[in-house]
Amino acid sequence: MKISIILGTRPEIIKFSPIIREFERLGLDFFILHSGQHYSYNLDRVFFEQLGLPGVRYNLDVGSGSHGLQTGKMLIGIEAVLKREFPDVVLVQGDTNTTLAGALAAVKLHIQVGHVEAELRSYDRSMPEEINRLLADHCSDLLFAPTEKSRRILLGEGFSEDRIFVTGNTVVDALYQNLKLAEGRKDILKNLGLKEQGFFLVTIHRQENVDDKNRFSRILDGLELVSGKFGLPIIYPVHPRAERRMREFGLKPKGVRMIKPLDYLSFLVLESRARLVLTDSGGVQEETCILRVPCVTLRYSTERPETLEAGSNILAGAEPEAILEKVEIMLSRKRDWPNPFGDGKAGGRITRILLSKFEERD
Repeated sequence: MKISIILGTRPEIIKFSPIIREFERLGLDFFILHSGQHYSYNLDRVFFEQLGLPGVRYNLDVGSGSHGLQTGKMLIGIEAVLKREFPDVVLVQGDTNTTLAGALAAVKLHIQVGHVEAELRSYDRSMPEEINRLLADHCSDLLFAPTEKSRRILLGEGFSEDRIFVTGNTVVDALYQNLKLAEGRKDILKNLGLKEQGFFLVTIHRQENVDDKNRFSRILDGLELVSGKFGLPIIYPVHPRAERRMREFGLKPKGVRMIKPLDYLSFLVLESRARLVLTDSGGVQEETCILRVPCVTLRYSTERPETLEAGSNILAGAEPEAILEKVEIMLSRKRDWPNPFGDGKAGGRITRILLSKFEERD
């Protein structure tokens, strides 16, 4: 069995890392194709090195662009690689343009597709990620659902039971494995002059937040209110997209300490030691839930409803007063919620399912 892992963003690298490690441990025949969706592979190379992962075999380096332009370039490049290698199965993860392009290129070539972290639904079709994840699910032969709730939703949408496998979420595996690697980054707190539980951490990067001047401005106003109320440092590693929009819109946030983007392991140290995290990232919602760090999501919907049900997360939208109110609510909660995303063994389960399926076929 030959397997192709198709990825293109740093969150995909993180969530694929447990699967890649398991493939290496078992000596399976696989290769990694990097689309270069947000970053060139040269910028991501350090990411692979930090996590102890093998390098990629193919680098498309498509870069940024409109959804149509970016996805079209990926389709052309991925199709060419798949025709050359013709793997037995392609694995994609999540809800990016890379996910959609990889699934679509493979299914049109009659190559089996496995979708890691299948089903996630925000039910907000204004989000490009929602379209990507819906279409990727429908292209896939194997749907690796993170939770039992995910399985029920897929069944309700008409997917056959034999395509759905509840595996847990690889974010748990990745977090447990990579926290050990992050021990060497503890100096980041000292370097930034921060104390454990003595700061808030912010990530804002989604298109619907940063590309809308009014919405982005209101979110930053909300952070200013939080700063004024609690007097704790608010640390914001600024995503390049958000930084560009701030310049274009003339936004100068007050009460927020903006820093350069961090490598993943350094970010993990800050995230695990923050008093609270404000984010629009789906992955950060999951990670904070597992780490038992309170989270306020700067969106009106989420495809991670398990975090809301567990009590680790709350939706605040983009209104300044609502952001302050939700921070106050989350700071009052006990950090004793359950982890709904599994036991940290999803990578092994996904690997065993792949092996059993292809043994059946042979």
